[in-house]
Amino acid sequence: MNGAQLQAPTGVPEAHYRIDKFADYQALTLQRDLAKKVDLESPYFLEHDRLARDTAMIGGREYINFGTYNYLDLNGHPRVNEAAYQAMMKYGTSASASRLVSGERPPHRELEQLIAEIHGTPAAITFVSGHATNVSTIGTLLGKRDLVLHDRLIHNSMLQGALLSGAMRQPFDHNDVKGLDELLTRSRRKFEKVLICIEGIYSMDGDMPPLPDFIEVARKHKALIMIDEAHSLGALGARGHGIAEHFGIDPSEVDIWMGTLSKTLAGCGGYIAGSEALITLLKHSASGFLYSVGMPPPIAAASLEALRIMEEEPDRVRKLQANGKLMLDLARDAGLNTGYAIGSPVLPIITGSSLLAARLSKALFEAGINAPPIIYPAVEERVARLRFFISSAHSEEQIRFTIDEVARQMRLLTNSPLTIAKD
Repeated sequence: MNGAQLQAPTGVPEAHYRIDKFADYQALTLQRDLAKKVDLESPYFLEHDRLARDTAMIGGREYINFGTYNYLDLNGHPRVNEAAYQAMMKYGTSASASRLVSGERPPHRELEQLIAEIHGTPAAITFVSGHATNVSTIGTLLGKRDLVLHDRLIHNSMLQGALLSGAMRQPFDHNDVKGLDELLTRSRRKFEKVLICIEGIYSMDGDMPPLPDFIEVARKHKALIMIDEAHSLGALGARGHGIAEHFGIDPSEVDIWMGTLSKTLAGCGGYIAGSEALITLLKHSASGFLYSVGMPPPIAAASLEALRIMEEEPDRVRKLQANGKLMLDLARDAGLNTGYAIGSPVLPIITGSSLLAARLSKALFEAGINAPPIIYPAVEERVARLRFFISSAHSEEQIRFTIDEVARQMRLLTNSPLTIAKD
C-alpha cells in the first residue's frame, strides 16, 4: 500500500458488518429472552440418547415420541443396519467425489432403479440433501422467462428453488384448483415454461391435494407439474407408493416426482423420478448433483433395503394409515383443532398462539410425551401448533394416552392467567 494508512469507512452501521448486530440475530435473541421470562426453555435441539422410534430416550428418561419421521419403523431395522454395514465395509463411509467423476457406486444405481419402479417412471436420480433436491431441480429447469406457481403451504425448499431459478413466482390458495386455473388463464401466455408445485402430503398440515384436478389444469394450460412426496411415500396407497397409487392415476401424468430418503426410507437425501430426458438433464446440469459429493454408499444401501422391506411388508403401511386415522378421530372427538388434517402420518394440533403452543409442548414433555411446537415465524401466529409425526410402531394405548393428555393440558392452559394475559 506504499505506506499509506488504510482508513476505515465512516457511516457504516454495525448492523451491516457485525453478525451479532444483524436484525435477524437481534430478533432471535429477543425471542429467547421473552421465553425465559415466562419460564420456557427452548424445546429444540434436544439430545436423544438412542434410536428414535415410537419412544425416545432424552436425558435418561423415556418419552412417547412424536418427533420423528420414522414412519414405517424402518430406521434401525436389523436388515437396514446390516445393509449399511456391508456397504460401509466394502465402499467406506463416503463416496469421496462427485458421482460424475469418480463417486459412482452400485448402491446409488440400485436405489435409483427401485425408486423409478416404485414411482412407475423410466428413471430417477438421488441427491445428498432433500432440501437441495428441490432447490437444485427447480433452479436447473426454469429461468427468467418462466413461472413457478405453488400452493401457499408449499415447503421452503421449493420457494428457494424458484428464487434460484430467477423465474417469476406466484402462490395460489391452499388446494385451490379453480384459483390456479384462473391464474393460468390470465398469465400462461406471458411465460415460456410454467411449473406447478404441490405436495403429496403437506408437511405442516397433514392433508393432500386433489391430484387428478391439478393434473387436468396442468394439461389444459400446457404446464409442468411437480409433486413433493417427502411425507406421502410409504403413507399413501395400498403399498405405500404414494399419491399416484392413492388416486389410481398413471404416474406419467406427473412430470416431476420428488421425495426424500430421510423419512420412510431411513436414510438422508432426496430424489427425483421422471422421464429419461428429465433425469439425464439433471445428471448433467443440476448444480446440487454435479458439484456435490455422491451420497455415502452406506446411506444409499440403507434406503435401498428400507424400500425393499416396504415392498415386502405392506402391513407396515396399513398400520401407519390406521394409526393416523385413529389419532385424528380421537383428536376431533376431544374437540381439538386439527386444521386440514385427513388422518395421514402428520397431525397438527392448532393452538392459535405461539406461547400456548410452547407451553403445551412443555406440559406434554413433563408428562412423558415428546411433541415439539411449531411457532411463528415458521407458521403464522394464528395457526401456531404442535405437530405430531405418527409411526406404524405407535400402539393404540400410546395414541389414546397422548390425545387424552393433550386435551387435558389444553383445558388447563387455556384457563391459565398467564396464557390469557399473553395471548
